[in-house]
Amino acid sequence: MTYEVLSSTERFAGRVIRVVTDVVRMPGGGTGERDVVRHPGAVGVVAVDDDLNVLLIKQYRHALRESIWEVPAGIRDVTGEDPERTAARELHEETGWTAGTLTHLVSAHTSPGCSDERFEVYLGRDLREAGDRPEVEDEEQDIEVRWVPLAEAVEWVRDGRVTNAMCVVGVLAAARALGV
Repeated sequence: MTYEVLSSTERFAGRVIRVVTDVVRMPGGGTGERDVVRHPGAVGVVAVDDDLNVLLIKQYRHALRESIWEVPAGIRDVTGEDPERTAARELHEETGWTAGTLTHLVSAHTSPGCSDERFEVYLGRDLREAGDRPEVEDEEQDIEVRWVPLAEAVEWVRDGRVTNAMCVVGVLAAARALGV
């Protein structure tokens, strides 16, 4: 089956996302319009110490009008930057910690029915407190950083305290990878 894009019209271009309407030829010969959020992608780090505690952050998310638990993460907004480098940078910027090793853990699409956003999650080990944290702006100034036992973080996913998709996927993948 092929779904040929016959035309694409940009409806909105913002700082991070674009919204386009594609006219698509369907397998039966008809056409349909599909609105798509174009997103540069994101990366995150499930940073786990030697005692199997995970470094979580609580950050304000305006779309939800609340602060939620997440793994350190960020948008792939630096042209040409390797995703692993982005993950390392975001971990340091948001928490003041660095990982001696980063291993790709999992990839996922956030909402493929309407967005092309794909995120990559890395497992960070051999953690060190950097002793500094770069200057941050906006919501990042108010980040709460907390070490949580990985098994407890899994429970937070199960009971709904963690709803951020990257955090849900990352915590569960890390627990599986580490035998928790």
